[in-house]
Amino acid sequence: HNGVASIEIARPEKKNALTQAMYQDMADALLAANQDNTVRAVLITGQPGIFTSGNDIEDFAARGPGEGVSNPNSPVFQFMRALVSCEKPVIAAVTGAAIGIGTTLLMHCDFVYVADDARLAMPFVSLGLVPEFASSLLAPNLMGYPKAAEKLMLGEPFTPEEALECGLINAVIAGPEVLNHARRIAERFNALPPGAVRDTKKLLRGKRDAQVYEVIKAEAEIFAARLQSPEAKEAFQAFFQKRKPDFSKF
Repeated sequence: HNGVASIEIARPEKKNALTQAMYQDMADALLAANQDNTVRAVLITGQPGIFTSGNDIEDFAARGPGEGVSNPNSPVFQFMRALVSCEKPVIAAVTGAAIGIGTTLLMHCDFVYVADDARLAMPFVSLGLVPEFASSLLAPNLMGYPKAAEKLMLGEPFTPEEALECGLINAVIAGPEVLNHARRIAERFNALPPGAVRDTKKLLRGKRDAQVYEVIKAEAEIFAARLQSPEAKEAFQAFFQKRKPDFSKF
């Protein structure tokens, strides 16, 4: 609509938890937008009050993104590559919770606008896992090591104001206005020369993105191994049993 391709995460009954099928759909949508000359920008959003709670744990436990180590064409890694390689500006509008990849994907968007009541977190360690989507590289680069250690090693949630201070987002917006504000920014690219926009994005991100792909691969190898660890198995069992995990024996 009006030069903007919108990708809406729409599974509110499960807090917008992401399945492999949803990753595939998002990857396909990003690739299609990138190839469509009528599209000047891409807008990614969730539902009012929830961006995404991250991976659907049941779907994740059944299949797991670790399969991407042996199969780089798995849906989650197709989505990661499609977002990193998108030549068009990508704008995110975030309300409510943005958990796990809900936060790490924001590091790959060009413009990020977050509601004043949003909540961001990267709780990978609490699941016995490690960071993904090159967040182990990008978080320290954006926030500095001390803040990145808090967010990735302790899994501490952070407020929109803290995300702004860390350089993760562009602005904090009143909740009801986030989507409209993000769409207005996306539509501004209709008045700008698309080739110059693409080339500028390439210059801004070129050297970084080459390193991003290497880090995604390195993270994935460790992530896959961690999925089979006793710590991760305890964390997942605790989740399904609705209890606090016990890591005292490790």
